[in-house]
Amino acid sequence: MLPACRTADETFAIPQFALTRSDIDSFLDELRGFHTAFRACFTRQEPRDQFFNYLVGQFSALERKSIEPMALRVEGGKVRAMQRLVSDALWDEDAMLRTYHHLVQDEMGEPDGVLIIDETGFAKKGQDSVGVARQYCGSLGKVENAQVGVCAAYASRQGYALVDKRLFIPEPWFTDAYTARRTKCKMPEEVAGQTKPQLAAAMVQDLHRAGVLPFKYLVADCLYGKSPDFWAACEACVGTVAFVATPMDTRCWLQPLATTPHTSTYKGEPRTKRVAVTAKPPGTVAELAQAIPSTLWYRRTVSEGTKGPITYEFARKRIMLCKDEQPTTAVW
Repeated sequence: MLPACRTADETFAIPQFALTRSDIDSFLDELRGFHTAFRACFTRQEPRDQFFNYLVGQFSALERKSIEPMALRVEGGKVRAMQRLVSDALWDEDAMLRTYHHLVQDEMGEPDGVLIIDETGFAKKGQDSVGVARQYCGSLGKVENAQVGVCAAYASRQGYALVDKRLFIPEPWFTDAYTARRTKCKMPEEVAGQTKPQLAAAMVQDLHRAGVLPFKYLVADCLYGKSPDFWAACEACVGTVAFVATPMDTRCWLQPLATTPHTSTYKGEPRTKRVAVTAKPPGTVAELAQAIPSTLWYRRTVSEGTKGPITYEFARKRIMLCKDEQPTTAVW
């Protein structure tokens, strides 16, 4: 049981999702305005029009939103024309993404915005979609035939929106056995295999360098928290703070930890690193958490789940991460 002083009223209200008729009466006009913002991303009128029909189809009540049922449902929609939009039409994707980021910034950009990294799975029945394989599908909660995408979302007090994505391609897709599939899917030859954290790191760096969406915080789960590539990308975003989960068996020391420089030679080149000056072996973050007194923990409700409020307990300690029995990075 946490002390009363650690369970005070929440510092902000959890937003509730509730629509009224007046909220959607002007929706189609707003959608046309949204579509117009991307006018310059297309070189021809036909794909530009089909892009609008595709948007309308995605917002329809159809259970299965593939091309044919969407085209038949939308007024003026044509199956072949919408198929050409997806498979053959040309548009400037970089310009489209920049335009979209500016729209998100105008609607909900704040200096202390949050960039959220997570993955999601898309169940697939066939074998021909790029990157499809038997792999863990988060939306189903099990290993299944699926594609997996690594996504970046932006959140602030004004709302939240997806802002970037990368398709994860499993290793077998880069073997000779998949040559015919890569050709059939028109997968570019320059595409190289990357882990999910590496894909996430690239998105973080691109969004930070672009400077359109202001964010102070980065959050991700422990799949990314145990990746040096992802940590390096977070640390390169000067002025931001990363809240990234780490596995409970991650080893560390409590700060302050005395260290001394140690010089060695690798392939003829001198190298210097910090070496811990302590006889105490590193412990795990789980052991550290168990040792923290209950008076130092805070309890906060962070969202409304399907089975009630989702509540976490928080405490803060400065630690030094361990790798190969030596200190690496100091984090909270």
